Amino acid sequence: MGDVWAVAGGYEAYVGRWSRPVAAEFVRWLGVPAGGRWLDAGCGTGALTGTVVAAASPAGVTGLDMSTGFLAEARRGAGGQASFVAGDAAALPFASGRFDAVVSGLALNFVPGPSRAVAEFARVAAPGGTVAAYVWDYTDGMRMMRYFWDAALEVDPAAADQDEGPRFPICKPGALAQAWADAGLGEIGTRGVEIPTVFADFDDYWRPFLGGQGAAPAYLMRLPPEQREAIRARLDARLPRRPDGSIAMTARAWAVRGQAPR
Repeated sequence: MGDVWAVAGGYEAYVGRWSRPVAAEFVRWLGVPAGGRWLDAGCGTGALTGTVVAAASPAGVTGLDMSTGFLAEARRGAGGQASFVAGDAAALPFASGRFDAVVSGLALNFVPGPSRAVAEFARVAAPGGTVAAYVWDYTDGMRMMRYFWDAALEVDPAAADQDEGPRFPICKPGALAQAWADAGLGEIGTRGVEIPTVFADFDDYWRPFLGGQGAAPAYLMRLPPEQREAIRARLDARLPRRPDGSIAMTARAWAVRGQAPR
């Protein structure tokens, strides 16, 4: 009954494409000086890793993820400008104090016991280094997912156990700030990053849910066909449409940053 993270193309179509503009704003907000050593923990298909390479002038970037399928895609996208390691964000295979910036995009909430991951981020950060992450606002701000779960709950009340809003309490500014403080990080700040998510038509919105990659698509593909169709019908009737048939929504991520003790 777990989430599925294996097929890069399915993930990119579902949510990877929306991570990239968030990553760009996130890296600008961090303002890490050029020449730093970066770790992207839970790098997935490489959206944040690639942004660091392109925009932060790093001395080096290492991406880490547990999904070998996602790592293969991240390697292709990086074009040899980053290194990649298979591993667990809550048990990082690196020496203490190794990185000037430790970042994580859209991954922290999927780590069992995210506080352990944050403690690991702090451990491998150099003195005075930046430790930062961003996660989707599953409760309200990630509209494409909120519409889906609201429809799913009407069709299948058992979906409440899978709904990412209540399931991931770490995905709120206060919880993120507290996790950073508990890890001994200082100069903590949080902010929201909101981007437009415009779908060409209903099929552009719905098809990625059928790819099975991620929490909501994995849940959907476990349902019998009649329940999937009932959810599809509700969404088709409710999603906001422009006159040209496109569907315009927004997605909000919560970001947090802090500094390792000097």
